[in-house]
Amino acid sequence: MRIVEDDLTHPAVIDLLRLHLQRMQEQSPPESVFALDLDGLRSPWVTLWTAWDDDVVPAAGVPAAASLMGCGALKELDARHAEVKSMRTADAHLRRGVARAILDHLVVVARTRGYERLSLETGTGPAFEASHALYERAGFVPCPPFAGYADTTFSRYFTLVL
Repeated sequence: MRIVEDDLTHPAVIDLLRLHLQRMQEQSPPESVFALDLDGLRSPWVTLWTAWDDDVVPAAGVPAAASLMGCGALKELDARHAEVKSMRTADAHLRRGVARAILDHLVVVARTRGYERLSLETGTGPAFEASHALYERAGFVPCPPFAGYADTTFSRYFTLVL
């Protein structure tokens, strides 16, 4: 698996991010969907990484033979605090360690950037139980809403002190 910083132009990446937003909208009420769309992910405060099953990913693009495994992003909230956004594993690669590899990469980048805390908002209910377990295994602990989020029954918040 190779994880690369992404420019959000590859069709497979765009499709996965659209699927991510669609699934979030199917699993939560509209006022509780905080997933970023493509424009939100292109903000200067957000960096997206993608995971590919091919170790040869040239700078100019991704070879047709490579398969997109998943993605994850960091959004800078301030100089000491970042948020995990857009964590999604492609359906064909579920339960193969993709999400954990991406999350581990995001934590390393967050530390390298000097953030002191990494937080995230995720949904509730059965569709999100695997995500909750992933974050807890990685050391994230429940926390109150942050960065202007509202406390709702459809959101859970986690944080990790780096």
